[in-house]
Amino acid sequence: MLTSDDLAFFGVLAGSSSLAESARKLNVTPPAVTQRLRALEARLGVRLVDRSARQLSLTDEGALVATHGLVVSDALESLTEALAERKGTVSGHLRIAAPHGFGRMHVAPVVGAFARMHSGVTVALELSDYPAARLIETCDVVIHIGPPGAPSQIVTTLAPNRRILCASPRYVEAASPIQTPADLARHRCLVVRENDEDVTLWRLQRSRHETATVRIRPAMSSNDGAVVRDWALGGLGVTIRSEWDVAGDLASGRLRQVLPDWEAPAADVVAMLGARHGRTTRTTAFLALLRQALTPAPWRAAAG
Repeated sequence: MLTSDDLAFFGVLAGSSSLAESARKLNVTPPAVTQRLRALEARLGVRLVDRSARQLSLTDEGALVATHGLVVSDALESLTEALAERKGTVSGHLRIAAPHGFGRMHVAPVVGAFARMHSGVTVALELSDYPAARLIETCDVVIHIGPPGAPSQIVTTLAPNRRILCASPRYVEAASPIQTPADLARHRCLVVRENDEDVTLWRLQRSRHETATVRIRPAMSSNDGAVVRDWALGGLGVTIRSEWDVAGDLASGRLRQVLPDWEAPAADVVAMLGARHGRTTRTTAFLALLRQALTPAPWRAAAG
């Protein structure tokens, strides 16, 4: 017989691209995941996962278990939520995902405060720079910086966030002048490589009706925004960084805004909610606390 723990375990597998990814989500070793999967298959007498595929692939029976498990999980969550509402309490398991840097600085402290306020809630915070679309099906809340995802997703804006061209004073003073966006093509540019976007194309705007597109050749790149910020602080080139990340550096003079009349398109901080999770009391309570912490935006208050 299947238990709710079995369904929860297999739901994580079904939402992962590999057993190794499942192990990371479950905070166990890959051999432990494999052993538990084999035990579950032996108990049911069917194979649930096709091990011949490069990526984790469900058999027809595995897909059936995953589909029905989702229905059962939703029903249990709804029942738990309804009982909690009758008692006037916030309870259940809250799953949150956020980008690494922003999550550490601005989301993790709010998660801690939320856990202290609501002892009946268990919370899992996953810091990841995977595309939000990969996380929304397994999380209640995905904190995302930039344009929202599919129109079917529930999105709420939490805080404004500009994207700013900047470099260290040392670089600005030693390099050739940057007077127009076209000048950037002749400079050392530092970029963050995320998802599949074209990082060699910088789009800038000076007003609602005046835009410029520059094809740059990255001198240095990384998939970690903190690394790129450190390179810029070290005088290694020009970069585009989020306001939340560099507002303090700009205020202190460690970085200087380049082409101050021009900005990259804004990337507001938003919360993306899966359709199954968007209306729970714990989700609503957490978002209210997070919005309070981000109002006014801390990076603008610090810069002021």
